[in-house]
Amino acid sequence: MDDLKKLMRENYLQYASYVILDRAIPNVVDGLKPVQRRILYTLFRIHDGRQHKVMNVAGQTMALHPHGDAPIVDALVNLSNKGFLMDQQGNFGNLLTGDPAAAARYIETRLSGMGREVMFNPDLTEMVPSYDGRNDEPVVLPAKVPLVLMQGAEGIAVGMATRILPHNFVELLEAEIAVLEGKEFEILPDFYTGGIMDASDYDKGRGKVKLRVKIEETDSKTLVIREICYGTTTESLIRSIDEAAKRGKIKIDSINDYTADKVEIEIKLPRGQYAADLIDSLYAYTDCEVTLNSQLMVIKDNFPWETTVDEIIHFHVDLLKGYLQRELEIERDRLLEKIFQKSLERIFIENRLYKKIENVSTYDKIHETIEKSLEPFHKVLYRVPTYDDRERLLNIPIRRISRFDLDKNRDEIAAAEERLQGVEKDLKGIKRYTINYIKQLIKTYGKNHPRRTQLKEIEELDRRAIDTRTMKVSFDPKTGFVGTKVTGDTVLECTNYDKLLILYKDGSFQVINVPEKQYIQANKNTVMHVGIADKKAVFGVVYRDPKTHLCFAKRFIVKSFMLGKEYRYFEEGMSLEYFTTEPGHTILLRLIPKPRQKLSKVEFALDSVNIKGVAAKGNRVCSREVKKVQFLREDKPVKAKA
Repeated sequence: MDDLKKLMRENYLQYASYVILDRAIPNVVDGLKPVQRRILYTLFRIHDGRQHKVMNVAGQTMALHPHGDAPIVDALVNLSNKGFLMDQQGNFGNLLTGDPAAAARYIETRLSGMGREVMFNPDLTEMVPSYDGRNDEPVVLPAKVPLVLMQGAEGIAVGMATRILPHNFVELLEAEIAVLEGKEFEILPDFYTGGIMDASDYDKGRGKVKLRVKIEETDSKTLVIREICYGTTTESLIRSIDEAAKRGKIKIDSINDYTADKVEIEIKLPRGQYAADLIDSLYAYTDCEVTLNSQLMVIKDNFPWETTVDEIIHFHVDLLKGYLQRELEIERDRLLEKIFQKSLERIFIENRLYKKIENVSTYDKIHETIEKSLEPFHKVLYRVPTYDDRERLLNIPIRRISRFDLDKNRDEIAAAEERLQGVEKDLKGIKRYTINYIKQLIKTYGKNHPRRTQLKEIEELDRRAIDTRTMKVSFDPKTGFVGTKVTGDTVLECTNYDKLLILYKDGSFQVINVPEKQYIQANKNTVMHVGIADKKAVFGVVYRDPKTHLCFAKRFIVKSFMLGKEYRYFEEGMSLEYFTTEPGHTILLRLIPKPRQKLSKVEFALDSVNIKGVAAKGNRVCSREVKKVQFLREDKPVKAKA
């Protein structure tokens, strides 16, 4: 058993480590998950300026990725739709409507100009063997932009998750400049879907943001949604609006989706509803307003790192300075080597050192002769010539020696030296050089990435206040209809929270939502009362048994019910003689005349009956048979008996 526990523990830890490091959580350096990095590296490796079939890219990526083509295609489409690193050709789906991309064999892609410039440099890329050892793949790409914040990321691993919201390209780079200049900065999310955002609780990526759609009121009866919230689609938004309408939270007449490359959802309102009054309800009960939580979990040095936006910006500034400094150092070394080789070649040809080896018999002595011949020139050379350098001199063709252009050689050396001076100057002022590099990126690509999400403080909605807005409900006994679109004698003021209680003359009752227009009265079911089901109203009734002519009275409250279900407030087969919703009523019962019966009428106070549940049976009013029940008077109300 102990061996089994040890085996399970080791295997589980390996699985957890794999999911965290190699699948779900992006690396802070390049902002990519492994499958995304392998896709980009494949595109870089096969780049020729032309578009490549996505299926072909997925197939070649499988040489690096130990999974099938389906997850690779999904990851490629998702990465391409971020809009930074890849160009598209064909149907890559619609992020606004949620429509999927076309099949991988029909669509094409390639690296974008910015992708090639800011993500790749073979001199700075550490390579490791792929999963099967047949190929090499990068550990991370040397990203010169904070891609992890630019495009955002989501992932669920074992015991942890990440949700990084996307940010604006220009604002991120301007924040990096602010760090280099020692200034304060603030970075807030920016979404391709646009909308309105309140980021007062963002807390550098450790909090949340509130998003709203952008709604345009075209007229008093029409609303048009122009921008939606990040994480939703027009389809899911319309579904949420329909569900809110079904629950009675909002009232709409129709909703139409005209979205293509831009969002356009038209909402038509019914009679009695106005656009200005509906907007807050849309925010309160639909996906017109959403809250997005942010949790910045990334991989740094092969360990999970829970961080903030500001820390990532500072990390990438140091990373960018390091990359640019290393590139300058590499460029400096190449220029020095170029100057050395040009100078060595000029010395060799200009001083006719090749003449000294014409009569030398062995190859070793040739090298020895050239080595001694070059010694006087060591002081003007960048370094001492090596065996390989001398070998290169010996391989210069006679034709090239005879046509050697001294002036051209000097011009090339002068140009290289001038460039070398610039590189060394940049190395000394690496901070200024980094700032200029970032500004050049903004100038080149910034116009393609304007801020789309509007920043605005959003007030907290009081849903109770929205729901308790009064509306008028009418009942027309002539037509039998009740609702907000009905004109009738009985008028009630109610809210979306309220339900309607309907009591019928035959002793049945039901509770319904407040409708726009609903038929509730049939010939056999005459409505006695329409009111708000507040679970407090006391009803008083007197009903008679047609067979025995005995009368019963009850007072009750409707406290529990199910919407739409039919209940009874007195037994079936009885006839209703008197109904009231007011206290203090005294009724007169006229008795059926009988021989030697002295009494002809009896007075009865309804308040003398205890208040019971609606299902309880009524109390017998008197032991005599009753012919007719009449209202006698309204007495001073007495305290109700419960």
